[in-house]
Amino acid sequence: MKYPLVTTGWLAKHLRDPDVVLVDASWYMPAAQRDPHAEYLESHLPGAVFFGIDEIADKTTTLPHMLPPPDEFAQAVGALGISETDTIVVYDEAGLFSAPRVWWEFSAMGARDARVLDGGGPKWRAEGRATQSGEVTRTPKIFRASFNPGLVVDYFGMLNLTRSKARVIVDARSAERFRGEVPEPRPGLKTGRVPGSLNVPVDQLSADGRLRPASELKAIFEQAGVDTSKPIVTYCGSGVTASTLALALQMAGAGHVAVYDGSWTEWGGRDDAPVEK
Repeated sequence: MKYPLVTTGWLAKHLRDPDVVLVDASWYMPAAQRDPHAEYLESHLPGAVFFGIDEIADKTTTLPHMLPPPDEFAQAVGALGISETDTIVVYDEAGLFSAPRVWWEFSAMGARDARVLDGGGPKWRAEGRATQSGEVTRTPKIFRASFNPGLVVDYFGMLNLTRSKARVIVDARSAERFRGEVPEPRPGLKTGRVPGSLNVPVDQLSADGRLRPASELKAIFEQAGVDTSKPIVTYCGSGVTASTLALALQMAGAGHVAVYDGSWTEWGGRDDAPVEK
């Protein structure tokens, strides 16, 4: 697997390469009251297309931004001018928040070379690099989706893992939410954690919008009791920061990392899901 991060310097050098596609995957929690698409139209990195996490999603469920069926994903990103053979560089305007989610989605759908821009839009802008405004329209392409089930876990797979212990389960939420000490930000959800989970709060993994060096990440996971030599599944509130955790685990040398797509929004919303506090 290719190195999943690229630097702003690398992107500046390769921005005009015909097989490089830049994707603005900015997304914010509802409480932020920010409109990422409106902000994209106002200013974005040169040539970037906008990926709407809540738009390119499974519309048959009330769970937020779940992976759509492969054919629907392929149609949507193909219309953006993206092929599975492109080098897809994903960034967001928080530095490192929602971009890993879309990196994971492309990876799960068979993209051969999906990357995340280290530091995202804030680092690019801080370096005084060029931006542009308005919608970017690329020539449509065919994206041949090839779903990788090894990167995705659903509810019943997660339930089985609580019994079989076949994967290490790691929660990206805050320690207070992991322990069930504070209400969940989404109303109606139970508090607590998936039984047998370990906790690595996602805010430990980055600084100033950039992922910490691999050596620091390894130390963080070791301190939390996460054995990176074993298969791992990550979860969070709705599958966004779980993807950042998956990215960090890969950077720390973990070889088999999946994401529980429904995450706590699904688990904590089910009456029959076992909960540990």
